[in-house]
Amino acid sequence: MKALYYILRAHVAPFLFSFLTLMFIFLLQFLMKAVDQLVGKGLSAMIIGELIMLSLAWMVVLAIPASVLVATLMGFGKLSSQNEITALRAGGMSLPRMMLTVLAAAVVLAVLLVQFNNRVLPEANHRFKVLMMDIRRIKPTLSINAGLFNRDLNGYSILARRTSEYTNDLGGLTIYDYTDPSTNVVITAENGRVSFAPDYRRLIMDLTDGEIHRFKPSAPDEYRKVRFRRHRIAMDAEGFDFERSAENTFSRSDRELSADVMRGIVDSLRGEIEAHREAARDERAAAPPPPGVSRRPARPLTAGSVELRATGLAAQRVRLRIIESENRRQSIASLEQQINSYMVEIHKKYAIPAACIVFVFIGVPLGVMARRGTFGVAATLSLGFFLLYWASLIGGEKLGDRGIMPPWLGMWMANIFLGMIGVFLTLRLSREIPVVTLSPDGRLAKLLAKLQRGRA
Repeated sequence: MKALYYILRAHVAPFLFSFLTLMFIFLLQFLMKAVDQLVGKGLSAMIIGELIMLSLAWMVVLAIPASVLVATLMGFGKLSSQNEITALRAGGMSLPRMMLTVLAAAVVLAVLLVQFNNRVLPEANHRFKVLMMDIRRIKPTLSINAGLFNRDLNGYSILARRTSEYTNDLGGLTIYDYTDPSTNVVITAENGRVSFAPDYRRLIMDLTDGEIHRFKPSAPDEYRKVRFRRHRIAMDAEGFDFERSAENTFSRSDRELSADVMRGIVDSLRGEIEAHREAARDERAAAPPPPGVSRRPARPLTAGSVELRATGLAAQRVRLRIIESENRRQSIASLEQQINSYMVEIHKKYAIPAACIVFVFIGVPLGVMARRGTFGVAATLSLGFFLLYWASLIGGEKLGDRGIMPPWLGMWMANIFLGMIGVFLTLRLSREIPVVTLSPDGRLAKLLAKLQRGRA
């Protein structure tokens, strides 16, 4: 037991070091991507700090499995470089037995990470979205960057050459209005102010000192140019995703829900699919059988005849039934796509924590074979496997969402593939390490004594 504790203790420092390093890298990446949206927008340091704290949740989910891989590579690499693996093997301890405490620790981390994914991560993602919406409600110009076109609003493309850091004022505006496909409308203004309607459903833009240019491609001679002193535009704010958080009406996406809640949603969606299929079966059962082919020659149909009207009504009923059938088929396809998205997210909440266990089987044999316990070697070896794992996870998620691959297979295929490689390497290495008998004055005896002193 002391030897197992000694092996586990050798992994603690590398795990903490790699975890903090990866968290710093993820945080730096997040800040580089979000600096344009957060800095220079008049937001307080407390609000920016809260956004960063809420973003740490998804970083923890990715950093822990990668840290387990780096820690096992460094821990067993150091033990192998100092010949302590050989000493323990000579003392009668097999390689799988050496992995017991590390594997048990990985299982504990995986269980805790599953709880984190179902309790902490959904709430952090939801609070992050609510906070971003509240910020945008107070400062609607947050998504508008000076000198860049903004196309978040449906039917409009907005270019502002000047923005204000502390107010909602814009300058040098050019607005392309695409709400009427038959007319090209371009609006220019020296200044403008952005605000929301009381119900937050429309974005109001008050413009001053500008022009409105209207042109119809179908009528080239009808070109209109209107100068204005003041002009107001009311735009649909759906593209900005604004809702009133005070009414608690925010709908949660799959990444803001726990696995149990998503299972309930999936059951209800499957019930809707079954109801659609049951309705289709009832329609087919109630439909009259197709008429038989008559042997008598068909009489010509005259205008206004009863036969002609009956034929028209029958054809209309057939067309309506075809339309209903197509609508039902599209509804079923949409529901199945939603089910796939939820099932992918459910399996992801368990597949990523399970990678902690898989990476132990990968890191232990690689660390022993590398015989290097430095962070550089461990980072180099782990980077390739982690990139392979992450690429497989993203690819499986896309295939699962589209229904090309079953959701469970899309999320677990990386674990299955790397797990098989890890188990193969572990079994092969455990057979290749020879068992050495200790002599009273041999070098391995000195190593074992050194190991005993290290445990003390």
